[in-house]
Amino acid sequence: MRSFWGLMRVYWFSDRWREAWTLTLVIALIIALSSKADVWFTVAGAELAASIAFFHDAANTTPLKAILTNAGWLVLLVVLKDLVIAGIRNLVSKTLHRKWRGWLDSRFNEALLDSNHSHFHAQHGSSGNAAPDNIDQRVQESIKAMTGGAIGLASGVLGVFASFYFLGGELLKNSVEVKGLEFLGSYGSAVLALLAIAVYVPFNTWIALKLGRMLEWLNVRMQQAEGNYRSELITFLRRSFHVAASQGENVQKTVHSQRYADIDRTWARLNIVNTGYTSFELIYNFIGAKIVAFGPGLVPFIHNGLDLKGYLTASGQVDKLISNCSWFIHVMPEIATLRANSQRVIELAQAIENVQHPQEFYQQTGRSEFRYDHQNPVFGLTIQKLELAHQGEDATPFLSAANLRFRRGEWTFLKGESGCGKTSLIKAINGLWPYGRGTIVFPEGVRSFYAAQEVKLQQVSLKQLVCLPGSEHDYADVQVASALHKAGLGDFIEHLADESREGKIWDQVLSGGQKQKLVVARIVLQQPGLLFLDEATGALDPEGRIAFHQAIKDNCPDATVISIMHEATPPRSLAGTEFYHSVVAIADGVATKKPLVPSLPVELTTILTQPTRPAEDKWLRFPRRLKQR
Repeated sequence: MRSFWGLMRVYWFSDRWREAWTLTLVIALIIALSSKADVWFTVAGAELAASIAFFHDAANTTPLKAILTNAGWLVLLVVLKDLVIAGIRNLVSKTLHRKWRGWLDSRFNEALLDSNHSHFHAQHGSSGNAAPDNIDQRVQESIKAMTGGAIGLASGVLGVFASFYFLGGELLKNSVEVKGLEFLGSYGSAVLALLAIAVYVPFNTWIALKLGRMLEWLNVRMQQAEGNYRSELITFLRRSFHVAASQGENVQKTVHSQRYADIDRTWARLNIVNTGYTSFELIYNFIGAKIVAFGPGLVPFIHNGLDLKGYLTASGQVDKLISNCSWFIHVMPEIATLRANSQRVIELAQAIENVQHPQEFYQQTGRSEFRYDHQNPVFGLTIQKLELAHQGEDATPFLSAANLRFRRGEWTFLKGESGCGKTSLIKAINGLWPYGRGTIVFPEGVRSFYAAQEVKLQQVSLKQLVCLPGSEHDYADVQVASALHKAGLGDFIEHLADESREGKIWDQVLSGGQKQKLVVARIVLQQPGLLFLDEATGALDPEGRIAFHQAIKDNCPDATVISIMHEATPPRSLAGTEFYHSVVAIADGVATKKPLVPSLPVELTTILTQPTRPAEDKWLRFPRRLKQR
């Protein structure tokens, strides 16, 4: 799907080829029938015109009956062609459009949401491979418009061939000799008509192509501008609270105005080109229908080679042929839109293809030499000779770790100044940091879980949210309910099957702290053996942080935990025992691991920090009392 024609044909050679070809053949047959109906229509139209022209002819004994009969046949043909045939064709075409779009959409979703995290890597462009903008627009709008436009284009091409076969054949069948072109014999009038079409249509198609390229470029620019504006609106709505809290409405209005200004400029240019194209098309249609169509048959008609009925029939057929052959001119704006949409879909397909091997992709713009391996779970997680850097071949590493080992069941606390690379380290361990090198050896057969600070919930049932990344069918309701209860969300157990509550989705219903408790429910339910907590308790109060850790300690006793928190020291249980066994400190770009020095109990710390009286108040007074005695 990395080329236009590859994208156009892939559906017809997929596992759904029977469906695709069946619908295509039905459309082709309907188009052929429609072209044959054009022949009947031109004959019936000529019959009606001739019956009107010879209304007062002495030989016409039933003039009114002839007019009414021919008019009736013409109306019947119009109903047959424009209602029955066109209606069935439209329904089948829309069915093909729906099926093709659905199949293509599913392929892109599978490609983006694979285990390789292609959706993540595709948004990190490298040299010569810029990240595709507005992926949502490309998957939704561009694919829909492209598939619909392609079906229309193919139908038009089939219509041209069908018209040449039926209408061209009828012209040849009824052709007569033309004075001055006697060497052509009886094919004179047909050759003259086809020659007129061959000169008039291609020349104007060339003009239409020139204008179409301009329309294509402007359509691409318009889609980019619309997508950027929409992305900004979506982002704004997600951070609406922060804009209100910081009173940033005026700044946001300026951003919106700038985004829309790009739309307005591009739209103005597009309107100018579209207006010019519309005027060109109107003039072309008039000359084709009133001059070119009637010109070729005029010569044999003047020399009595054709009667009026034959002349009108031939002219009508030439007009229909010009109209059908001019289909490219009529739909050139749609073709330009098709090419623009296909270009955006192809760019997305190329981006997905480029990131199938992430390290090779990132090596185009920097050093990416990570190696991931597995070992006996007894040895836990091992990190060797790790260096993290930013984009660039010569980028200096901002974080290095010579040798870090995390044994099974060990809890490790990461600490360091903001921006020192704590989150980057966790991302690199999970294969989500692009640049650097080193070896990460995972415990074999152990499930890992990454809990980030910001929790975004999808629009699914509460049970599915707890079961992520698994399926809701993997766990019984009682298991999920138990996990929610242990996480402190027991009030929501009765809403397991609901995707919303009181008209709001769960992402809007749950507070920041409740979302982080939902993460605890996931951990309790799935019991991972390797757990990464990236400021996963930031929205909880001190009691909530303790409950968060205690739930993990009680339900995942053998889990290896690596955690980042804002606190200078990690929390302890209510009994005063430490949750964490070791600490990884990052200073001056180097990560070192050492055992955690236990802090003094709170009660002892309070006693030692209380002010005491001067020594004489306590001891010097004692001898005085002895003297008094």
